[in-house]
Amino acid sequence: MPRAIWKGAVSFGLVHIPVALVSATASKGVDFDWLDKRSMDPVGYKRVNKVTGEEMESENVVKGVAYEKGRYVVLSEEEIRAAHPVSTQTIEIFSFVDSSQIPLPNIDTPYYLAPDRRGEKVYALLRETLRQTDKVALALVVLHTRQYLAALMPLEDALVLVKLRWPAEVRSLETLELSSEVKKVELKKGELEMAKRLVEDMSGEWTPEDYVDQFEAKIMELVDRKAHEGNIEEVESVEQASGKQGADVIDLTELLKRSLGGKTTSKPAAKAPEEKAPAPTKSKARTPRKSRKAS
Repeated sequence: MPRAIWKGAVSFGLVHIPVALVSATASKGVDFDWLDKRSMDPVGYKRVNKVTGEEMESENVVKGVAYEKGRYVVLSEEEIRAAHPVSTQTIEIFSFVDSSQIPLPNIDTPYYLAPDRRGEKVYALLRETLRQTDKVALALVVLHTRQYLAALMPLEDALVLVKLRWPAEVRSLETLELSSEVKKVELKKGELEMAKRLVEDMSGEWTPEDYVDQFEAKIMELVDRKAHEGNIEEVESVEQASGKQGADVIDLTELLKRSLGGKTTSKPAAKAPEEKAPAPTKSKARTPRKSRKAS
């Protein structure tokens, strides 16, 4: 199994399901890094004052949010840290909804959830309950100091956690300003029949092995050829690793009884962070990064 990027528990009533979060996707593409052609050292970019061109020392750089055009509100590191949600290492389920109710534009990044620390039975219980009720679980989770709205759903023998975009982040279809020619179009029967026949003629099976990024394939073929020719440069790399502690297993039967009898399941409001303060009228100022990759 790929390395878990997060460990904690799913909170299901009074039951905690120990789980490990594993990315369900892998960023492929071609990863170009900047290198100094003289020394083959990695190249980043400097913090530069965009007006004067002066290189900045880190102690002189602050973080600001654009409030109005040309006007920023500066926030200290302490204020930013205080605004971060508290990480409880828990995927807190607060509601169950029909699977068909999740709007497609709200779906973001999928992750696999694996049972952890002898949590197999209660993991299977949640999976089968979701499958047989045709529901998905809405939950809140904090990953890397940021709170996310998420949906848990069954996939074959596993559970999948899908990060959802906050409703405030999703634009309405009204922004397309579709004309009446699109909304109330009158299609001739022959046109629709020919279109359906074309779809049928082009229909096939989902064959993921056939879908390849041609640009990546050509670049990697070139890299492989040049590597075999001995055209390889040594570049020093820095590796970082981190780990987090999981949650404890709690007796299943007793907690299910308490959850049903006491009706203690809480339902926190899944509000987007934007509701905590007035939204800026312009785009937010970006925090300078320490390194950058060429594209």
